[in-house]
Amino acid sequence: MRHLLRMASYSAQTNMHARNLAIVWAPNLLRSKDIEATGFNGTAAFMEVRVQSIVVEFILTHVEQLFGDAPLHGTARGGGAQH
Repeated sequence: MRHLLRMASYSAQTNMHARNLAIVWAPNLLRSKDIEATGFNGTAAFMEVRVQSIVVEFILTHVEQLFGDAPLHGTARGGGAQH
């Protein structure tokens, strides 16, 4: 999410603001077994993808509130895992 947020920061050059990134990435980030299993098409598939994109856009616009100051590299806070 932080990477997509960083990409959105270049929206003046790319026109890929949070909403556009959400539309493109939502189906991959929030895969729907319902769509895959039942072969939704047309209106049902569109509505499912729309809900996914709204959720991803919300996450992108609230990254700091949701994830706080979590590191970008995947390292754990508070000392990480013991090996």
